[in-house]
Amino acid sequence: MAELAKRKATYEDLYSIPENMTGEIIEGELIVTPRPSSKHNLATFALSQELGPPYYKGRGGPGGWIFLVETEIKFDEDNLLVPDLAGWRVERFPGHPETNWLTVPPDWVCEILSPSTFRADRTEKMPTYARYGVGHIWLIDPVAEMVEVFRLESGRWLLLGTFAEDDKMRAEPFDEIEIDLNDLWLKSDVVAS
Repeated sequence: MAELAKRKATYEDLYSIPENMTGEIIEGELIVTPRPSSKHNLATFALSQELGPPYYKGRGGPGGWIFLVETEIKFDEDNLLVPDLAGWRVERFPGHPETNWLTVPPDWVCEILSPSTFRADRTEKMPTYARYGVGHIWLIDPVAEMVEVFRLESGRWLLLGTFAEDDKMRAEPFDEIEIDLNDLWLKSDVVAS
């Protein structure tokens, strides 16, 4: 017996998901996940605070980058992804289109891993980012307090380094600055004070 073809998700399907969820289309399938946890949000905020001054503003760094948080990137009709952080070199940034999504692949993405997104981030989103030429990806696990840094080489992800807990990190494409990973994790002594 022939298997029925599954209907491909469209952008309009995103309007049907609850407001407390995030929707993405990966290989034509609607993927719905819960909104991020506080650990996830803190890591996103803290990293954007580290990268913003030197790379967006040019304060203490080279400038030349545009960063967006949880923006929609439409790679094609079957793939609309929402990375936690995305960065474009200024000369490649597409500006602000009339649509809600951008169609120019970023130069760098960061995915903050959580139990509900871990598998999709690694097995579905990373290959899509590679296929469309995203040059770098960082995977941050705020529970394990770990960062993995990858560069795209010949269409495949090359692991450049793994950093954890209280490491001081210099990592492509932002290796002009040092990032203290302690700033990405919510420490109990900070909350208690």
